[in-house]
Amino acid sequence: MRKRNVRHKRFVMKAKNTVSFILVITSIFSLFGNVYGQSKSESDEFLTTKQKSIISIAAYTGIGELSQLKLALNEGLDAGLTVNEIKEVIVHLYAYCGFPRSIRGLQTFIEVLDERTASGITDKIGVEASPINNDKSKYDRGKANLEELIGRPLGETQSGYAAFAPVIEVFLKEHLFADIFDRDVLTFAERELVTVSVLSSIGGVEPMLRSHLTICLNLGYSSEQLNEFVSIIKSDIGKKQAKAAQAVLNEVLNANKK
Repeated sequence: MRKRNVRHKRFVMKAKNTVSFILVITSIFSLFGNVYGQSKSESDEFLTTKQKSIISIAAYTGIGELSQLKLALNEGLDAGLTVNEIKEVIVHLYAYCGFPRSIRGLQTFIEVLDERTASGITDKIGVEASPINNDKSKYDRGKANLEELIGRPLGETQSGYAAFAPVIEVFLKEHLFADIFDRDVLTFAERELVTVSVLSSIGGVEPMLRSHLTICLNLGYSSEQLNEFVSIIKSDIGKKQAKAAQAVLNEVLNANKK
């Protein structure tokens, strides 16, 4: 009888130890699961280091702040942007802030690369733009790209500036949305980040900024990421530009809730 009680006690102790072990393991896996889920969720809410660099490079190029641009270019390269990606950012900008700003940006970038090479830094060149193999006319290609950006078909009837000066609408479709957006070095989402950055920095173009912030939402940027974008404009460019951009963003976000 005594031996039976001893065996029973040993069995109960083993069972308790087994249950305790299972609970500990379960807690550990649950903890790691929560941490992973939180990290994944938080990473989706914030801009990447590369995206932040794209914003700064575009903004400083757009306003011609070349000393700050040099710092942003170095940070962008250190963050992993390739030489060709940064060149593409600066080339893209000329459609919004003109050839003079874009060319000065490229000249500044050459200086930065020369300085880094002299310091023994070898930067990744990156891929070149792929050849465009498309039988459609440039106008139709641009129209298709724009429809993808805005997420809906375009009407055939022109209005506003497009009706007032039809040639500019043709230039936009054939050059901006075909020649430039068809280049695959940057994604559509990255190009739109470049666009809203320069538009926010130069100011006075709220209707265009509104359209492109709406496109950013359509391409998958979250409200948190776009608010973070405005905070970068505030720290890099100024409170006035950030306040104007925030007002437009609030309009876009409110309209998107309806």
